[in-house]
Amino acid sequence: MKTFLEFVAEDIISKQGTDLSRTAIVFPNKRASLFINEHLARLADRPIWSPAYLTISELFRSQSEWSVADPIKLVSDIHKTFVEVTGIDETLDHFYGWGQLLLADFDDIDKNRADADHVFANIRDLHELDDISYLTDEQRAVIKRFFSNFNDDDHSELKQRFLKLWQHFADIYHRFRQKLADQQLAYEGMLYRDVVEKRSITLNYDTYIFVGFNLLNKVEQALFRHLQQQGKAKFYWDFDDYYMKGHEAGFFISQYLSSFPNELDHSREEIYRQFANDKQIRFVAAPTENIQAHYIADWLADEQRKNGGKRTAILLCNENLLPMVIHSIPDNIGKVNITTGYPLAQTPIASLLTLLVAWQTSNKPKFYYKTIRQHPYNKWITDELLDSCQQQSDSHIHAILDWLCTIIRTIATDMSQTTDADPNAMALRSESIFRAYTLVNRMKGLAADGDLNIDSVTLQRLLRQLIQSTSIPFHGEPAEGIQVMGILESRNLDFDHIILLSCNEGNMPKGVNDSSFIPHSLRKVYGLTTVEHKTAIYAYYFHRLLQRATDITLVYNNGTDDGNAHEMSRFMLQLMVEAPQTIQHHYLKAQQEPTIMQPQAISKTPEIMQILYRRFVKRPNTNRPLLTPKAINSYRSCPLQFFYQYVSNLYELDDDELQIDDRLFGIIFHDAAQHLYEQMTQHGCRIEKAQIGQLLKSKTAVAQAVDTAFRKQLPAGAALNGLQLINREVIIHYLRQLLKLDYRQAPFEVYKLEGQVMCDWQVKMGDRQFTTTIGGTIDRLDAVDCDTAKERIRVVDYKTGGSQMKMAKDVDDIFADNDSHRGYYLQTLLYGNIVATDRSVNPHQLPVSPALLFIQHAASDDYDPTLCFGKEPISDILPYLEDFNSHLKTVIDEIFNPEVDFTPSPDGKSCSNCPYTKLCGKIS
Repeated sequence: MKTFLEFVAEDIISKQGTDLSRTAIVFPNKRASLFINEHLARLADRPIWSPAYLTISELFRSQSEWSVADPIKLVSDIHKTFVEVTGIDETLDHFYGWGQLLLADFDDIDKNRADADHVFANIRDLHELDDISYLTDEQRAVIKRFFSNFNDDDHSELKQRFLKLWQHFADIYHRFRQKLADQQLAYEGMLYRDVVEKRSITLNYDTYIFVGFNLLNKVEQALFRHLQQQGKAKFYWDFDDYYMKGHEAGFFISQYLSSFPNELDHSREEIYRQFANDKQIRFVAAPTENIQAHYIADWLADEQRKNGGKRTAILLCNENLLPMVIHSIPDNIGKVNITTGYPLAQTPIASLLTLLVAWQTSNKPKFYYKTIRQHPYNKWITDELLDSCQQQSDSHIHAILDWLCTIIRTIATDMSQTTDADPNAMALRSESIFRAYTLVNRMKGLAADGDLNIDSVTLQRLLRQLIQSTSIPFHGEPAEGIQVMGILESRNLDFDHIILLSCNEGNMPKGVNDSSFIPHSLRKVYGLTTVEHKTAIYAYYFHRLLQRATDITLVYNNGTDDGNAHEMSRFMLQLMVEAPQTIQHHYLKAQQEPTIMQPQAISKTPEIMQILYRRFVKRPNTNRPLLTPKAINSYRSCPLQFFYQYVSNLYELDDDELQIDDRLFGIIFHDAAQHLYEQMTQHGCRIEKAQIGQLLKSKTAVAQAVDTAFRKQLPAGAALNGLQLINREVIIHYLRQLLKLDYRQAPFEVYKLEGQVMCDWQVKMGDRQFTTTIGGTIDRLDAVDCDTAKERIRVVDYKTGGSQMKMAKDVDDIFADNDSHRGYYLQTLLYGNIVATDRSVNPHQLPVSPALLFIQHAASDDYDPTLCFGKEPISDILPYLEDFNSHLKTVIDEIFNPEVDFTPSPDGKSCSNCPYTKLCGKIS
């Protein structure tokens, strides 16, 4: 197959010769120039002076002293103008979508040379139409019908708001244009219009060749006519006779051929009568988008497609498929050229920026700080760098953006000094970091110039929107390899083998809607771009792609999402009715069978044993317990859970909601209790009844302790919500219950509050022995029945839950089951064991008694928190220590035994609340 650009190249050389130094070839986009340059070099029989290659946008911009401002600057300036004219103080992030829409409308007005004052005329009274003599009767009728909906009898709030905005649009248009002109800036339509209306076009070349255009707006037509009148313009049109008569795909070109004659001979069948030739056309239905992407591997299994090189193209009607498509291309495919940009939002640097800004602007810094510290790029962010913006006011946008730029530069510098096994992945990361830096640095510049006057919350939303709309271009040799591109990049290019993915209504045609402040009827009257125009544009793209291809595969999603069925593109339906070729229909099936995941045991390899050793070995500077009751209970409950948490360091993230869950409820209770009892023991460890009585009589003491605990856990300045206020009252009630219980027990002595106890423990790990530390934090260590023969030390653990304690029969019963209540026994007995043998804590060798104080059950007069074996309270732990330590040694030896795998819980009791169920695959 001979491509359109080859025909054009042949014709140019035959008519212009090989000295094209005074010739400019103008395309709708840049990509086609790379291909035609190759054709010119190949077809010339001698050295050639290459022409200049321009896009239509570059041609216009070369004729103006103005520069096209970047989108952020444009929306920022139109926002300022909007606020000045309307007095509506809308924040920039809320206005951003409006600004883009308004900017698109202004751009359309200028590119089609419409009179903004007429378009935005406030025609409340229909007699004003009498002054619009420049309109036809039909156009006046259309406007009358539209504005008749806004008569004074209709007081719809929406319509009144529309009219209120409508009457300001002309002022916004003129002021905005003047604001930009004063800065030597413009949006694209404004610049184009200024070029053609000033008519001071500088012709740098003798000949301008326009290739492959379709829809021409009025400024483009004016430029074409101007160059044509100067005898300096030639035109090459790409179309097929199949759609040139009464078909929407040929709607525009058929209008232009008489005004801008085609340089190629329309009668040449090899150029303009290819659509009706033999073609293999397949329609492939797929139930999901993912399956379409995976189908690429099967499609490329065909040798002709695989070896087609640049004659094979994968076209994405939905460009969000790109990441999946990239991963679906088989490794045995040679060169691949990707022209569609990779979404910046799907890169690690984008997620880091989002977290950093959220951390600066949110009132929940703890959650975001922990998440930042778990980010893949965290290793390049020092504490000093992360904290360097904390001193700045969070409303100082320039400071935040400067801080972000510094972090991105640091990551880029440090990353460049590392090596990666996959150079392509490294290149993508580097390019994504560069794009992110460019984006943030541009925002920083706008903020420094006063063009971005926003608060930090608006910055967070705006940055998220900009990241979502930014893509990362791939670099490669465009004229080589299988082509992966979006529909717009395919203009002027021809392929033998093509596959269109996600060829659904909504994607093909794409963006066909009336998203505009200017209603459809008015757009039609004033010659602006309408839905029909957009549909015709995509109809041309679609049919032009097919006209010279011989192997065509159109894949569409026929699944259902949220009750809405996906439909094939209207253009596919047209082909089924109109195309002369036979269309084959194929259906992809998911062929997915439910897989019952079985958690697998994890062997204790030498690497894992080394991790265990490093984590639990006692070092000279060790001053904390390494093996805690929580870790031991985790192993007893599920060895696999122990592996995930203590070997792999996979911790469950803290919930970022401000609601009080059971864990946080307990933390606040413990903190408040510690605060109260520290107050009572300021002058000695003994607490008398009078001290507790004084707290119980006070109306504020307990509440103040609870409020202090709340302030430690919640963000600074955060007010309690409804649920938190309820929990506050419950915690106050529980603390008073505790004080009443202790009032009955007083006098007693408090040795530790939230105090740490630990002791050394010898561990045997295969042929190696080492020392670890075992222990934890005791809620309260006190001595009761003081000055009596029954004086004993209690190891007290507070419990705020409401469950009834299941008493163990004996020590064997503790280790026979692994439920939470047996875990409570193990914890308090382990602490009691340490206290009983530690002379620094228990110098007089008093009996040690374990106690679980369930606050909800403490109201009864005979309540005793002392743990029992059966019905017998454990007043002294000593008789049970030998048996307890023997069982504990068995568990710990098993943890460090290399012959015993980390296995999943056999009974599944602990799976319902386990954070690792999805990881191990066990369904409780």
